[in-house]
Amino acid sequence: MRMNYYKPGLKFLFMNNITTKLIWVFIFIGAIVFMSFIKDTRKNKRVIFFGDSITEQGAKPGGYISVMRDMLSQQGINNYDLIGAGVGGNKVYDLYLRMQEDVIQQSPDIVVIWVGVNDVWHKSMFGTGTDADKFEKFYRAIIKELKSNGIKVVLVTPTTIGEKNDYSNQQDGDLNKYSQIIRNIAKDLNLPLCDLHSIFHTYEVNNNTANADKGILTVDGVHLNDAGNKLAANEIWKVLKDVQ
Repeated sequence: MRMNYYKPGLKFLFMNNITTKLIWVFIFIGAIVFMSFIKDTRKNKRVIFFGDSITEQGAKPGGYISVMRDMLSQQGINNYDLIGAGVGGNKVYDLYLRMQEDVIQQSPDIVVIWVGVNDVWHKSMFGTGTDADKFEKFYRAIIKELKSNGIKVVLVTPTTIGEKNDYSNQQDGDLNKYSQIIRNIAKDLNLPLCDLHSIFHTYEVNNNTANADKGILTVDGVHLNDAGNKLAANEIWKVLKDVQ
């Protein structure tokens, strides 16, 4: 006697294949939604400080980033991850070139841009530096790229190249000019600004009575000492804390 076995038809096989594919599609979509949920509910705000040697030193013990971290901890504020991404000697186009790897790939919520000293200082030191129009072009390009990746941006003006408070330091003219470029960009793009250039000058007027060229807020006219790191940490935090 011949046994009759049930053989699934093509329609059954097709529907079964479609069902399996749909299950995997839903699993894939669910994984994406879950990862998005994890990112959106990340407890801490990730802040990257993007700059030159001042920021490179700022991430070390006693530097302004470390001072800010300690300051927040003492205040019971524990929902910020503060990360330094400073490289000594960097100018604005150096930041532009390493932005993807050192910043964007780290998925920060906020980036604090602090650059400009070397763009001015290196003109007299090495005959290089960055012309004002190119400085603005690269600076705006950095902001545009960060914002296109959903990253909030805080701008900081460069501080000092020499601490004399009567505008007699050699690079004061250019430093004022480049600081004004950053102020204009902040106003034009409606971005938060920490105007450390003006803040440091006011401090020098009030505290540098001997009109010394260093030793008040810096160790060498540029790189911050303890007082400079504390002032920078406090002033940047005043702006950073309001970025939502």
